[in-house]
Amino acid sequence: MKHRLTSRDILALGFMTFALFVGAGNIIFPPVVGMQSGDHVWVAAIGFLITAVGLPVLTVIALARVGGGIDALSSPIGKAAGLLLATVCYLAVGPLFATPRTATVSFAVGIAPLTGDGTMPLFVYSLIYFALVIAISLYPGKLLDTVGHYLAPLKIVALTVLGIAALVWPAGGLKSAAESYQHAAFSTGFVNGYLTMDTLGALVFGIVIVNAARSRGVEDSKLLTRYTIMAGLIAGVGLTLVYLSLFQLGSGIGSLVKPDANGAEILHAYVQQTFGNYGSIFLAALIFVACMVTAIGLTCACAEFFAQYLPLSYKTLVIILGLFSMLVSNLGLSHLIQISIPVLTAIYPPCIVLVVLSFTLSWWNKSARIVAPAMLVSLLFGIVDAIKTTSFSGMLPDVMTHLPLAEQGLSWLPPSLVMLLIAAVIDRVLGRQQVTAHQ
Repeated sequence: MKHRLTSRDILALGFMTFALFVGAGNIIFPPVVGMQSGDHVWVAAIGFLITAVGLPVLTVIALARVGGGIDALSSPIGKAAGLLLATVCYLAVGPLFATPRTATVSFAVGIAPLTGDGTMPLFVYSLIYFALVIAISLYPGKLLDTVGHYLAPLKIVALTVLGIAALVWPAGGLKSAAESYQHAAFSTGFVNGYLTMDTLGALVFGIVIVNAARSRGVEDSKLLTRYTIMAGLIAGVGLTLVYLSLFQLGSGIGSLVKPDANGAEILHAYVQQTFGNYGSIFLAALIFVACMVTAIGLTCACAEFFAQYLPLSYKTLVIILGLFSMLVSNLGLSHLIQISIPVLTAIYPPCIVLVVLSFTLSWWNKSARIVAPAMLVSLLFGIVDAIKTTSFSGMLPDVMTHLPLAEQGLSWLPPSLVMLLIAAVIDRVLGRQQVTAHQ
């Protein structure tokens, strides 16, 4: 007899997936986009939603079709390249950037206004925070219970309150957009969606979602695929609603904050005006739960991945990853974001290409001929886009700064499409030659 999930468990799996995604970046970046895009907010929102919702849901579906792991998804590029890609993704959304960022954001919103933005308060907070993350992550089989049935609903209720408030009590009217949004609102929103790290997160969380379903006794591969896709779609609907409400919140906040305010400052200004001092407590609790759930999911996923390749147990890796993330978090939020932008700009394009092309594998005679060249070209031009975001941008030749879509941060897209077309022609020609040779 096949084990099946109950409707309540399917909903809990969807809530857990949503809760894993909605962490630090998902809450702090949309209000910034909303504020800076001003009267172009909904055009920017469409671009943002493609990379921050559409691609992550597509990634979850792609992983579900291959069994839940990035290693299976990357098989067309070979074991060595696939392992390298997986390692980079796990490190980026794990101990190097995303996991430490959950601590720094929750500190900046909830604790720093009370203690000041000093090094000692951040150190003490990060120590307590990651002690909790480690304690819960040591028991991944209970994630569906701890996260899906308890923490996720808490997060959803709090986000719903904030979202309804943004719609019912807007902070003010629309302001004129910043220069980048006036000229390219859609593509600027598209590239800003990278910062949520949701597509990379989806590559990492796929196996966590599948394992959560397995913890309920589900072993049938078709059922696991179906439940994972359902969880991804539930999460996608939730993410869209959250982002739309946060765009609305940010679009009217311009009169309350400085033009260069970050997401934490925007949210703090809004809840302070709308709810008073109680709003600050509410926001601190919301951000803490949101960030904690994401940190737990990332730590579990990274420990499960590296346990396959290192001579260390899952529990030992949880402790090592938790402690390392704690140390990195003490760099502070602004430094973490500054370092992460060029890295994400470089590695997002090949990940996007891999996910999109995973749905076309049956079209080709040999998928490696298609996927590997397209990913390589997207990575090379992604690195060029990444250099442009750093202080080394002046070292690039002029031709690199005038590539098609370069101003939009999408110079990797045209050459990747050209490479895809060339690879498709080569695949067809070689395929015909093989058929002829066998006749």
